[in-house]
Amino acid sequence: MRAAAIFGLGCSPRHLKPFQDAESLKNAWRIGMPSASDQADAVLLFGGDGTIHRHLSQLVKLALPVLIVPTGSGNDFARALNLRSMRDSLAAWRLYCAEKNNVRSIDLGVITPLEAAGVATMPAATSTPNDLARDSVLGTRYFCSIAGVGLDAEVSRRANHLPRWLRGHGGYALALAPTMFQFAPFLLRILMPAVHDPTPDPTPDPTDNCHPDRSSPFPKGTGSAVEGPAVLPHSLHHRQNRPNEAPCPEIKWEVKKNQPTLLAAFANTPTYGGGMKIAPRAQPDDGLLDVCVIGSVATFKLACMFPTVYFGRHLNIREVDYFPAAHVRIETDHPLDLYADGEYVCRTPAEISIQRAALQVIVSKY
Repeated sequence: MRAAAIFGLGCSPRHLKPFQDAESLKNAWRIGMPSASDQADAVLLFGGDGTIHRHLSQLVKLALPVLIVPTGSGNDFARALNLRSMRDSLAAWRLYCAEKNNVRSIDLGVITPLEAAGVATMPAATSTPNDLARDSVLGTRYFCSIAGVGLDAEVSRRANHLPRWLRGHGGYALALAPTMFQFAPFLLRILMPAVHDPTPDPTPDPTDNCHPDRSSPFPKGTGSAVEGPAVLPHSLHHRQNRPNEAPCPEIKWEVKKNQPTLLAAFANTPTYGGGMKIAPRAQPDDGLLDVCVIGSVATFKLACMFPTVYFGRHLNIREVDYFPAAHVRIETDHPLDLYADGEYVCRTPAEISIQRAALQVIVSKY
């Protein structure tokens, strides 16, 4: 068997040695991301959520089984796969080498900045020319764990400036403490596709596969300026992508939330920030995102609330709204940073959706 190893920040071939020793006589190893799926049979990725995030596009294209070895500062995605340590990943690798029956298909989130769809966005008051240039080339992006806007995005931004060793030892909580006393609520609008009439139509609709559902991934689309997923939310599809089919009807949006907000999280997995259960009911294979919105809360109450997030007990608080969604559009009263997996993605407005069974992952037990 041929295996490829990818090392994130702070990792080196010494982290690979236990995996090589496990099946040293059977595996041929290469270092670095394969350029094609015929160059390897499996990929081992050593790193945290940010490292995974940066490689998702290529991993999806390769369609190879991926083993996550949690060596980052947060490791929330690995935690969702019950890979909490290198020992867990090593056990999963040995099982895969022996039986190859511990591979699981999981969903990924998809973020599309609306500027990529031709929708103009208003520059933020603090924008610099470099910021605007950066935003203008960003295209559709995958994320594995949680995307967020508001307080948590600002905390992620600040935490990313901390030393790496500090980020791995409570860096998110350290960045959260001062931020919650300085961050002001913003007006957030969440829109969802309008519910269609459930009455069955006896005439087959040639565009049925354009609508999001829970049984199939989004249809193929064209790429964007920056390498991204092979699928795009429906607002970006054009007839030339499928010349033999009628064009997809434009989505009709309904307002789900429109209120002052401190943060909104769109979760494929339960935790972020090194174990905060912002979305305790999220599952990475149910075809849905779990949306958690925390409205305007007094600072003292907010400080008392956040310890409960580590245990997922914040859902009973009156200012917290929690619901599932497969596809949403988010708008804010002024452009705000949108982060996913702890990494900057774009500014609002944006569409966030789910692609089912986008990634094959190796787990300790199926």
